[in-house]
Order: sequence, then C-alpha cells, then structure tokens
Amino acid sequence: SKRLDMKITALLIFLLPTFSVAQDMDFTIWSKLANVEYEKSEDEYGEVYIPDFSTEIEKMEDTEIVLAGYIMPFEGMFSPKHIFLSSLPAAACYFCGSGGPESVAEVFLDEPIEFTNEIVQIKGILKLNAYDYNQMMYLLEDAKMIE
Repeated sequence: SKRLDMKITALLIFLLPTFSVAQDMDFTIWSKLANVEYEKSEDEYGEVYIPDFSTEIEKMEDTEIVLAGYIMPFEGMFSPKHIFLSSLPAAACYFCGSGGPESVAEVFLDEPIEFTNEIVQIKGILKLNAYDYNQMMYLLEDAKMIE
C-alpha cells in the first residue's frame, strides 16, 4: 500500500546515514586476523593456549594496517594513548560477550584521543604477540586515529 511505502521510505531515510557510516569503515582486516588457531600448552600456572598465526597474518606483521572498531570502555583503564580496540561493540566483545581474543587489538597511539562510543579507524604497525600474557595477541604500534 502507499502508506506502507511511505513508512518504509521514511525509515530508510532515517537509517541511511547509519548504513553509510558503517559502509565507509573497512572491517576486512578483522576477518583476516580471525584466522588464527590455538595450541594447548602449559606454563608454571597451568594450561595456556598459544596463538598459532596463519601465514597470511604473519605476512601482515610489521606492516601498516587500518582497523575499524570500537574503543573498549574499561573503567580506570582508558588512557588517551593506550586503548583496546574491538571489532565488536562492547556488549559482544571478547571481555564482555561472545568475541574471542582475536577480535581485540591493544593500541599504542602517538597522539592522545578522546573516548567515543562511535566506530573509529586506527592506522598503525601490526605486531604479533604469542607469549606475553600481559598484552593482547594483536598490538598496533605507532598508531594514529583516522578522522
């Protein structure tokens, strides 16, 4: 009906800016970073899982990449130059919901940034971390937020 068409058109006009922002963000790197397996091992504290990075991921190490994602709002842990970036919103991230450790990167920024709930894009040099449990397995160094 004509009334239904008008409602759908109004809804699309309302939602279009949201879709266009998401389309401008490139999440393909996250799908590549998700291609990791884990080997079970043990250390002095017990059982641990060591990431076994794919050849594709290893080839990205020490290169500049761009990650689109959400800044994780950890109370008392947000630092304007040291953040955790997730491919998933907070409710579904590795720490809070269904994502795995491959869905989060630890980011070391050259310039301070402000916290936002919006999707951001961060450019930096990818470093892989398989053995330091005090850091995430994906590190982004010399990073800058892309405006």
